[in-house]
Amino acid sequence: MFLLAQIGSAFVSLRRNVLRSLLTMLGIVIGVAVVITMMEIGAGASQSIQSSISNMGTNVLMIWPWATKTAGISSGSGGAVTLTEDDCAAIRAECLAVEAVTPSLSRRGIQAIAGNRNWTPFSVYSGNEEYFTVQSWGTPDSGRYFTAREVRTAACVAVIGQTVKRELFPNEDPVGKDLRLNSVLFRVIGVLPIKGANMMGMDQDDTVIVPWTTMRNRLSRSGSSATGASGSSSSTTTESDTSDVYPAVSATTYPEKDSVQAENYLLPVRFNNINQITASAKTSEQVPDAIAQITEVLRRRHGIQPGEEDDFVIRDMSEMLKTLTSTSGLMTSLLLIVAMLSLVVGGVGIMNIMLVSVTERTREIGLRMAVGARGSRILTQFLTESVLLCLLGGLIGIGVGRLASIVIANVLGWPVSVSLGAILISAGVSAAIGVVFGFYPAWRASRLNPIDALRHE
Repeated sequence: MFLLAQIGSAFVSLRRNVLRSLLTMLGIVIGVAVVITMMEIGAGASQSIQSSISNMGTNVLMIWPWATKTAGISSGSGGAVTLTEDDCAAIRAECLAVEAVTPSLSRRGIQAIAGNRNWTPFSVYSGNEEYFTVQSWGTPDSGRYFTAREVRTAACVAVIGQTVKRELFPNEDPVGKDLRLNSVLFRVIGVLPIKGANMMGMDQDDTVIVPWTTMRNRLSRSGSSATGASGSSSSTTTESDTSDVYPAVSATTYPEKDSVQAENYLLPVRFNNINQITASAKTSEQVPDAIAQITEVLRRRHGIQPGEEDDFVIRDMSEMLKTLTSTSGLMTSLLLIVAMLSLVVGGVGIMNIMLVSVTERTREIGLRMAVGARGSRILTQFLTESVLLCLLGGLIGIGVGRLASIVIANVLGWPVSVSLGAILISAGVSAAIGVVFGFYPAWRASRLNPIDALRHE
């Protein structure tokens, strides 16, 4: 009953100067709104990162050539192409914790043409028949994925993403249709399921996937060289290049192949180095075992002695997830510090206004003490006003913060996530600021001498 009476009296006191009360709450409103917005953006970013990593596969391992040293000078990451097809086969055969493994090449800027429509996919990727397992693509939306025989024979077959399907085959089933990538004719055999944008905002459905042997042996002749996922270039020498390498060799030494032979004939290459190997562990828990097994196999195959550095590097998605989550958390924390400073400034404003209120109401305080009010009652009264002022500002700030989060999500497309914890924390911090910054004015009011207070003009 006493508490309700104090709250009612506090409301009456705040209503005497509505404009001043609103201006006093402004610092708290801004601070709480920023806290709510930043925590919801941070939570949304964290969920988006985890979702993107899950789509890519938390058990995915990426293996790149690493720096090599010549005369004491490092050539840098990817400076030497030290990975081969045989390495890939050895990982598959000897690493028991590895579920699937594939060579990986990719190229950008390839124009895709179907009929009178053309489109430039974000990237054209390539791998073997296990690529779709490694990348967690699941069951195709229609058609099928390419087979080991199609990889072995460098068949011109392609699996396209939903964006490519929409742009090139808007009103028809693309399976079985022809698709030209630059100057090379492919047959569409399947359509990928929808994945959406990844954590970097790139459309994962805007892609075409072909056998990696086809990428290396056929597409490398139709434009710029193929690259690994890290973006490094890889030059290969194919049958069509032999007249340049060996000028005495005639390009018409062998009879021309018919269409069936050309489709199933594996073009010879002089080098079998690859820019990247991508593997997947059987489970997320077996990722460390898979890394250890792959490291042991590659070190043995590359003749690396104990104490010598690896000529390759292995990265896993859990490491990337930790790094991105840590970075996101750091940025959120920095913004929260700025918001807390705003709350402190708002608390100082509360203290100043409460001191002014004590001065204005000195005669009222003296009269209450004269009729028997104890100092503790006076302290509680002013402390209640301070806390109530901060809580009202906090509630308004929560509403403003939620509105700001909705606007950001709709206008900028940033992921946000409603955080009940942020709301409760904001309310608690608002009340705490009211207590901390309202205590001194309330204590000062409770320590007034009744006689001096009644004489105050």
